[in-house]
Amino acid sequence: MFNNLIESKPKKQRTTGGLVFSVIAHTILISAAVYGTLQAKEKLEKPKQEKVEFVEMKKKDEPPPPKEEPKPMPKDVVAAPPPPKGFQVLTAPIKVPDVLPDIDLSKKVTDEADFSGKGVAGGKANGVVGGTAVNTDQPYFEFQVEKQVQTAAGSPQPRYPDMLKSANIEGEVLAQFVVDTTGRAEMGTFKVLKSSHDGFTQAVRNVLPNMRFYPAEIGGRKVKQMVQQPFTFALTK
Repeated sequence: MFNNLIESKPKKQRTTGGLVFSVIAHTILISAAVYGTLQAKEKLEKPKQEKVEFVEMKKKDEPPPPKEEPKPMPKDVVAAPPPPKGFQVLTAPIKVPDVLPDIDLSKKVTDEADFSGKGVAGGKANGVVGGTAVNTDQPYFEFQVEKQVQTAAGSPQPRYPDMLKSANIEGEVLAQFVVDTTGRAEMGTFKVLKSSHDGFTQAVRNVLPNMRFYPAEIGGRKVKQMVQQPFTFALTK
């Protein structure tokens, strides 16, 4: 009946310019999508930077160190009284050295005013007026004397106990005693402060009465001194 069909809306034919524009537009959109994806990926993969602030902590106030109290002196030894205002007397040395001694810069320089010959013998120029003269019957400590006790040359030494020597036992004895003005040890003041063996202690006790010392001096006068002397027992290897 109807041999010819009529198209309701005729198709428009695309022109070459429109096709090129479509291709360019799609290319731009695809490129933008790829670039945006890459930027998002870099932001996700990039580590986050955290701001770190250092705060200085105040140290707690530390308590001051405890004050060291002076050690009390032994009850059987009395501290020496202050020296009187006076002068000292030079005495000849007991043993004349054959070599020059080492120079000790820590020792106090000799004051010529102490040898003026005025005042009390055995005193000092800066002593106390009306002070007590040197007491030769009273033992002094090492820091109170001007010339300390020294072991005399050729003085006998403790004998090594045979039993301890055969057993290869070594040790040490720290003894305390008073050396009088004649250079002898007062055995009534003998005390053992430390000992590694009773055999070593007895060896020191046996030899001490025969030992000789150069007595201590104050102002050129011989005085007694409390001595703490170690005795070492060592085997020759």
